[in-house]
Amino acid sequence: MDAPRPKIAETIIHETVRQREAQIGRRCEILSHTRIEYASLGDYSYLGENCEVADAVIGKFTAIANSVRIGAPNHPMGRPSQHRFTYVPEYYEASATRDRDFFADRRGDRVIVGNDVWIGHAAILLPGVIVGDGAVIAAGAVVSRDVEPYTIVGGVPARAIRKRFDASVAESLRRIAWWNWPDELIFERLGDFRSEAIEEFCRRYDPAANA
Repeated sequence: MDAPRPKIAETIIHETVRQREAQIGRRCEILSHTRIEYASLGDYSYLGENCEVADAVIGKFTAIANSVRIGAPNHPMGRPSQHRFTYVPEYYEASATRDRDFFADRRGDRVIVGNDVWIGHAAILLPGVIVGDGAVIAAGAVVSRDVEPYTIVGGVPARAIRKRFDASVAESLRRIAWWNWPDELIFERLGDFRSEAIEEFCRRYDPAANA
């Protein structure tokens, strides 16, 4: 008899997903009616339904709920008009040309999301923000500035609520960088991941503690 096959043995992308110049890692899942463009999604990360991701780099093992917007684009507020006719005039006038410099600037203002991040329902991450490893973005938050590793933020605009762990534990987890372990090692140590004895996890696997 064949061995049972896991649900996500390979990356799963729903047929309604729209992609443009996207790099998708191993064992990812992208649910229906999501759009991802000019972005990368790390191994084991997943995107819920009705998400929009643009101009972003997303790490491994990151959980993104439904209706999240990452890299929500800004309009050119310093111009005489902020309407899109100024940068995609061909929508309205066939002989007009697209403002490629405007889009190049957007590409350069990327959102960076770390590893093992949890982004709640309908959160919005504005262009250029950096979200550290292990952070939590509360549902409905609007993130307009960087989020430190292992920090929970929420609100409009998003502000720090609390740290998940003290600084020594957070630093230890980043040194361990378990998200870079081979698959077989992660599942071999599954019991340790299920424990909330976080200090013991750090003592066992932190290279600095075992030097």
